[in-house]
Amino acid sequence: MENGEAGSVHFRRIEPSQNMRRFYTLSIQPTLFGGASVIRNWGRIGTNGQSMIETFDSEDDAVTASMKLQHAKRRRGYRASDPA
Repeated sequence: MENGEAGSVHFRRIEPSQNMRRFYTLSIQPTLFGGASVIRNWGRIGTNGQSMIETFDSEDDAVTASMKLQHAKRRRGYRASDPA
């Protein structure tokens, strides 16, 4: 992975006027068979939320999918935040 994709990426979207407090987390993990998985976790801040795992044959494919998801979330108003 390149420096920009290392670790997890955490997004938040907080809009008090709409009572909206959401989070979205993306991370890439290697699989046991040489591929890579994109792990997504999302929901309302303060909850465990939901998770989804997508597995890819190569790490490059996983990074491409992760970057597309990050771009889509930024377009929808999510902003990068501190993981803590």
